[in-house]
Amino acid sequence: MKIATFNINGINGRLPNLLEWLEEAEPDVVALQELKCADRRFPAAALARAGYGAIWHGQKSWHGVAILARGAEPVETARGLPGDDEDGESRYVEAAVKGVIVTSLYAPNGNPQPGPRFDYKLAWMERLEARARELYEAALPVVLAGDFNVVPTEADIYPTTSYRDNALVQPESRAAFRALLAQGWTDAIRVQHPSETVYTFWDYKRGRWSRDAGLRLDHLLLSDELAGRLTDAGVDKAVRGREGASDHAPTWIVLR
Repeated sequence: MKIATFNINGINGRLPNLLEWLEEAEPDVVALQELKCADRRFPAAALARAGYGAIWHGQKSWHGVAILARGAEPVETARGLPGDDEDGESRYVEAAVKGVIVTSLYAPNGNPQPGPRFDYKLAWMERLEARARELYEAALPVVLAGDFNVVPTEADIYPTTSYRDNALVQPESRAAFRALLAQGWTDAIRVQHPSETVYTFWDYKRGRWSRDAGLRLDHLLLSDELAGRLTDAGVDKAVRGREGASDHAPTWIVLR
């Protein structure tokens, strides 16, 4: 079973890129982030023609998450994180697909920091931690997939000082990610590639793609019920270099 996460950075504008990758990679489940479209503009018909059922939680111009399933219809289990009834940003959806619970989450960027956006990021991560704990303690097969907007360690970013003040690398952000791992979740990419340089995001600015000046922001965390079934994990890096590409590349795992 191949499960991927992909920040598409505008699903309608990059639909040809997405469809091309789906045909090539044939993932069974895909968590998408940054749809940047209202619910009514989600390209469900085009994805159905490509063989994928979908659920989505859109928002005009910003954010938005979806879960695709090859040859199946995802069964929604949650929409939005509990804990803040006034949070109107579309950043979380969760579904059962082929016996596995999969999330698509798009954590807040948190910039500029310090400030209200960084405070929102940390509060959102606390809510994610609470939901993750519920899922983990239920002893379900779960993949927490998405763009966490956290660079977990210095090994997950190219050598630079330009991100020194960025919310993605702040101690509080990294502590929030470690709090998830402390619950028992397995960071699939890092477990599969413990000492390799792995990036999932390359900013459009300053020639960062051509210089391979990347960051690892997109993660797939596995519950204990799935960690032992991990057989492979990687990043389809070449997708980032195509014309009209997202600034993220698809990140994937394979489970027995």
